[in-house]
Amino acid sequence: MAGVKVWYDREGDFLEVTFEETPAAMEEIADDLFERRTPDGRIVGFAVFNFSRHDRNELTLPLAVTALSTGN
Repeated sequence: MAGVKVWYDREGDFLEVTFEETPAAMEEIADDLFERRTPDGRIVGFAVFNFSRHDRNELTLPLAVTALSTGN
């Protein structure tokens, strides 16, 4: 069963959110903001470097996320 995984490294000040465990590459899309994309272009997660330095009330993620298939 697929699920969202959230991981925060306090020492490295790094947040990563993964929608799907699959081979993917990180691509920077804004300062400190990366998306994980599969070779066919699907976004399967994102990461924020220097997370605590960002204003969490104003942090926007310019990601185009679509619904995942439940396999049913």
